[in-house]
Amino acid sequence: MPEKEPVPYFDGGFSSPGADATPWSDARTVLMEAEIFWLSTVRNNLRPHVTPLLGVWMDGSLFFCTGPEERKAKNIELNARCTLTTGHNTLSGLDLVLEGDAIEVTDDSERRSVADCFESKYGSHFAEPEGTWAGLGDAMRTGGVLLYRVAPSRAFGFQKGGPYSQTRWDFV
Repeated sequence: MPEKEPVPYFDGGFSSPGADATPWSDARTVLMEAEIFWLSTVRNNLRPHVTPLLGVWMDGSLFFCTGPEERKAKNIELNARCTLTTGHNTLSGLDLVLEGDAIEVTDDSERRSVADCFESKYGSHFAEPEGTWAGLGDAMRTGGVLLYRVAPSRAFGFQKGGPYSQTRWDFV
Protein backbone atom coordinates (compact mmCIF):
# COMPACT_ATOMS: atom_id res chain seq x y z
CA MET A 1 0.00 0.00 0.00
CA PRO A 2 1.56 3.34 -0.98
CA GLU A 3 2.06 5.85 1.80
CA LYS A 4 -0.28 8.85 1.74
CA GLU A 5 1.47 12.19 1.54
CA PRO A 6 -0.11 14.43 4.19
CA VAL A 7 -1.18 18.02 3.70
CA PRO A 8 0.96 20.25 5.96
CA TYR A 9 -0.45 23.17 7.93
CA PHE A 10 1.80 25.80 9.47
CA ASP A 11 0.65 29.21 10.66
CA GLY A 12 3.68 30.15 12.75
CA GLY A 13 1.57 31.20 15.74
CA PHE A 14 3.15 28.59 18.01
CA SER A 15 6.61 28.77 16.46
CA SER A 16 9.76 30.87 16.73
CA PRO A 17 9.97 33.89 14.43
CA GLY A 18 11.27 32.80 11.05
CA ALA A 19 10.58 29.12 11.66
CA ASP A 20 9.32 26.92 8.83
CA ALA A 21 7.07 23.89 8.69
CA THR A 22 8.84 20.60 9.38
CA PRO A 23 8.92 18.45 6.23
CA TRP A 24 6.96 15.18 6.49
CA SER A 25 10.12 13.36 5.38
CA ASP A 26 11.78 14.43 8.67
CA ALA A 27 8.80 13.13 10.64
CA ARG A 28 8.83 9.84 8.72
CA THR A 29 12.51 9.37 9.59
CA VAL A 30 11.76 9.86 13.30
CA LEU A 31 8.89 7.33 13.06
CA MET A 32 11.11 4.77 11.38
CA GLU A 33 13.97 5.18 13.85
CA ALA A 34 12.08 5.58 17.16
CA GLU A 35 12.45 2.63 19.49
CA ILE A 36 9.66 3.51 21.94
CA PHE A 37 6.19 4.92 21.34
CA TRP A 38 3.55 5.93 23.86
CA LEU A 39 -0.02 4.77 23.18
CA SER A 40 -2.94 6.70 24.65
CA THR A 41 -6.37 5.06 24.76
CA VAL A 42 -9.55 5.64 26.76
CA ARG A 43 -11.08 3.22 29.28
CA ASN A 44 -14.81 2.50 29.33
CA ASN A 45 -15.17 4.93 32.28
CA LEU A 46 -13.50 7.62 30.08
CA ARG A 47 -10.28 7.67 32.13
CA PRO A 48 -7.17 7.86 29.96
CA HIS A 49 -4.67 5.05 29.73
CA VAL A 50 -1.10 5.60 28.50
CA THR A 51 1.54 2.92 28.00
CA PRO A 52 4.93 2.61 26.30
CA LEU A 53 5.36 0.04 23.55
CA LEU A 54 7.44 -1.04 20.58
CA GLY A 55 6.30 -0.03 17.13
CA VAL A 56 7.27 -0.01 13.48
CA TRP A 57 6.42 2.45 10.72
CA MET A 58 5.59 0.64 7.49
CA ASP A 59 3.52 1.56 4.43
CA GLY A 60 2.25 4.79 5.96
CA SER A 61 1.06 3.24 9.23
CA LEU A 62 2.38 2.57 12.70
CA PHE A 63 2.06 -1.03 13.90
CA PHE A 64 2.10 -2.37 17.45
CA CYS A 65 0.99 -5.54 19.22
CA THR A 66 -0.46 -6.54 22.57
CA GLY A 67 -2.09 -9.43 24.35
CA PRO A 68 -5.89 -9.77 24.25
CA GLU A 69 -6.20 -9.29 28.03
CA GLU A 70 -4.07 -6.14 28.15
CA ARG A 71 -5.78 -2.86 29.10
CA LYS A 72 -4.93 -1.25 25.74
CA ALA A 73 -6.60 -4.11 23.82
CA LYS A 74 -9.74 -3.84 25.94
CA ASN A 75 -9.82 -0.07 25.43
CA ILE A 76 -9.34 -0.37 21.65
CA GLU A 77 -12.16 -2.93 21.48
CA LEU A 78 -14.50 -0.28 22.93
CA ASN A 79 -13.02 2.73 21.11
CA ALA A 80 -10.49 2.37 18.29
CA ARG A 81 -9.46 6.03 18.44
CA CYS A 82 -6.00 6.45 19.87
CA THR A 83 -2.94 8.67 19.95
CA LEU A 84 0.67 7.56 19.55
CA THR A 85 3.59 9.76 20.51
CA THR A 86 7.36 9.54 20.21
CA GLY A 87 10.31 11.87 20.29
CA HIS A 88 12.99 13.14 22.62
CA ASN A 89 12.79 13.83 26.32
CA THR A 90 15.00 16.88 25.82
CA LEU A 91 14.67 20.45 24.59
CA SER A 92 15.99 19.47 21.16
CA GLY A 93 14.81 17.13 18.42
CA LEU A 94 11.43 16.42 16.89
CA ASP A 95 8.48 15.16 18.95
CA LEU A 96 5.55 13.60 17.10
CA VAL A 97 1.90 12.99 17.93
CA LEU A 98 -0.19 10.76 15.64
CA GLU A 99 -3.97 10.48 15.87
CA GLY A 100 -5.91 7.66 14.24
CA ASP A 101 -7.89 4.47 14.66
CA ALA A 102 -6.25 1.20 15.73
CA ILE A 103 -7.40 -1.49 13.30
CA GLU A 104 -6.58 -5.13 13.97
CA VAL A 105 -4.40 -6.76 11.32
CA THR A 106 -5.81 -10.15 10.36
CA ASP A 107 -4.28 -10.70 6.90
CA ASP A 108 -1.60 -13.42 7.15
CA SER A 109 0.68 -11.81 4.57
CA GLU A 110 0.54 -8.43 6.30
CA ARG A 111 1.17 -10.04 9.70
CA ARG A 112 4.29 -11.75 8.31
CA SER A 113 5.59 -8.52 6.77
CA VAL A 114 5.06 -6.59 10.00
CA ALA A 115 6.74 -9.33 12.08
CA ASP A 116 9.72 -9.27 9.71
CA CYS A 117 9.91 -5.49 10.11
CA PHE A 118 9.85 -5.75 13.93
CA GLU A 119 12.61 -8.38 13.88
CA SER A 120 14.73 -6.30 11.53
CA LYS A 121 14.29 -3.13 13.58
CA TYR A 122 14.71 -4.57 17.08
CA GLY A 123 17.28 -7.26 16.19
CA SER A 124 18.72 -9.05 19.20
CA HIS A 125 15.77 -8.06 21.39
CA PHE A 126 13.70 -10.52 19.32
CA ALA A 127 16.37 -13.24 19.08
CA GLU A 128 16.14 -16.62 20.81
CA PRO A 129 16.82 -17.52 23.54
CA GLU A 130 17.84 -14.39 25.49
CA GLY A 131 16.03 -11.58 23.70
CA THR A 132 13.56 -9.69 25.87
CA TRP A 133 10.83 -10.29 23.27
CA ALA A 134 12.08 -13.62 21.90
CA GLY A 135 9.28 -15.37 20.03
CA LEU A 136 7.16 -12.23 19.61
CA GLY A 137 7.73 -12.18 15.85
CA ASP A 138 6.36 -15.71 15.58
CA ALA A 139 3.39 -14.76 17.78
CA MET A 140 2.65 -11.87 15.40
CA ARG A 141 2.79 -14.21 12.41
CA THR A 142 0.52 -16.86 13.93
CA GLY A 143 -2.01 -14.59 15.60
CA GLY A 144 -0.72 -15.37 19.10
CA VAL A 145 -0.97 -11.63 19.86
CA LEU A 146 -3.24 -8.87 18.62
CA LEU A 147 -1.53 -6.80 15.95
CA TYR A 148 -2.80 -3.29 15.20
CA ARG A 149 -2.29 -0.80 12.40
CA VAL A 150 -2.79 2.93 12.95
CA ALA A 151 -2.89 4.94 9.74
CA PRO A 152 -2.77 8.52 11.02
CA SER A 153 -5.63 10.86 10.23
CA ARG A 154 -3.68 13.80 11.68
CA ALA A 155 -0.18 14.27 13.04
CA PHE A 156 1.64 17.04 14.86
CA GLY A 157 5.36 17.76 14.88
CA PHE A 158 7.07 19.81 17.56
CA GLN A 159 10.57 20.82 16.47
CA LYS A 160 12.71 21.88 19.42
CA GLY A 161 16.15 23.36 19.81
CA GLY A 162 15.87 26.44 17.66
CA PRO A 163 14.03 27.50 15.88
CA TYR A 164 11.04 25.96 17.60
CA SER A 165 8.16 25.11 15.29
CA GLN A 166 4.82 23.36 15.33
CA THR A 167 3.56 21.65 12.18
CA ARG A 168 0.28 19.81 11.61
CA TRP A 169 -0.20 17.23 8.88
CA ASP A 170 -3.65 16.13 7.73
CA PHE A 171 -3.98 12.80 5.94
CA VAL A 172 -6.93 13.32 3.59
